[in-house]
Amino acid sequence: MMTLSQTENKILMADARDSLKGAWGLAIGAFIVYFLVFCVVGLFPVIGTIATYIIVGPMTVGGVRFTLAVSRKRRPEIGQLFSGFDRFGTHLVAYLLQTIFVALWTLLLIIPGIIAALSYSMTYFIIAEDSSISASDAITKSKKMMKGNRWKLVCLGFRFIGWFLLAMLTFGVGFLWVGPYMYVSYAKFYDDLKTDEDQNREGVAEVVTD
Repeated sequence: MMTLSQTENKILMADARDSLKGAWGLAIGAFIVYFLVFCVVGLFPVIGTIATYIIVGPMTVGGVRFTLAVSRKRRPEIGQLFSGFDRFGTHLVAYLLQTIFVALWTLLLIIPGIIAALSYSMTYFIIAEDSSISASDAITKSKKMMKGNRWKLVCLGFRFIGWFLLAMLTFGVGFLWVGPYMYVSYAKFYDDLKTDEDQNREGVAEVVTD
């Protein structure tokens, strides 16, 4: 059964702002730490480039866990940014598989590559919450969740174009606020999909039981 995000994007963004109340400082701090990690790693020639590719998966999962904690108002901690190293192999494989699949689709045409990237966009959210799921299964589940929802995610991204322009006018300083705002909005998008998926599952279970 197809799962569709029912909540309007403007409401998801409003919910994101509500979740960030009282947590802006922590969210901005986490955003800076995350950025600095990759800057420091990237300072080392060759080795730094390789290391960056190696840690992207685990760091992204950690970032997602932190963002979900902010979104759900569950006491986020900076340390969560590094929690993705708990299943280092799985998270590395998730990143490599997504990169390879998107690259292969892009070889055909740009549009298929974009569609693939959107289809896999929930992978890190899924894998961040399920400690037993494999990288390939998380990607498959993301594809199912995003079926019929890819354009809605694109439209959510479009809503931040104006914010990006304003951030540029501040010589980039504004991105310290826009970044957390955008990522928490994406977390709201994921939770909206997840909620609808859980409701559909419960509905099917009731039908089967009846």
